[in-house]
Amino acid sequence: MTRPYIVSKADDPWSRIWFDTSPRHLAGPGDPRHVTQALRAGGWKNYADPDFPHVVLASPDFRHTLVLEPAADTYSAWWRISSQRWHASFGGNTPAEIIAGFTDALLHPAPAPEPDVWPTLQAADWTYERDERGNESARHPDGITTMERRATLTSDYFSWSADVALPTGLGGHQRLWHAYFDDRTPRHLLAAFATALTDPAPVPRGHYDVPHSHLVTQVERDAQGEQLAAARKARRSGAPTTHTVPAPAAELASAAARGR
Repeated sequence: MTRPYIVSKADDPWSRIWFDTSPRHLAGPGDPRHVTQALRAGGWKNYADPDFPHVVLASPDFRHTLVLEPAADTYSAWWRISSQRWHASFGGNTPAEIIAGFTDALLHPAPAPEPDVWPTLQAADWTYERDERGNESARHPDGITTMERRATLTSDYFSWSADVALPTGLGGHQRLWHAYFDDRTPRHLLAAFATALTDPAPVPRGHYDVPHSHLVTQVERDAQGEQLAAARKARRSGAPTTHTVPAPAAELASAAARGR
């Protein structure tokens, strides 16, 4: 029996017209497989219940886990990554490419010494501040995107967060996405997240797949499914990926054909 034709986003990258979308931190969630395929290529196993709409991955040594469970509120913690000592979470609208910066780093040994987070943001023209309590924060030039390390009002326990909040007028804000990391999160993972967050390279999105189209610029790609399929194949196989200038469509199609 052949598989029936069923319209699904799982058929991407072939089922839509793609646009290079920037800035990436405002581009919306994208394809979650950009996160999960690299982890599975690194030996992580999926323990999800096939009858429930979630993903449950665990590393080969069971030291790290990832749970993706969509919820009604896109601002809530759809993504939860944990170890025996720390945990992190990401809202539903967090771009998959930015989450992947964090999760891809789990597949590599921690560098020595651990890198600092703030220089990466400052190099991308974010403004940095530190107060007398040791709270630190950096703000994107757009004024709506921040990354912070702060203590709670009632204790000296610090935690990290990244946040995009759109002003609605009269002092209100509409949250687009939020990420949380406890203070025991290894700094090289936080630095990898900051690197992905500030990467100027556009990300692929459909024309109507962004939460706020007026906040992004979209340019139709020269090549469509071929280039994205080749990138996905590289992540499935565990091959390293790089950001490159898109090649002409004919060249990409030829490369994809050779890779099949």
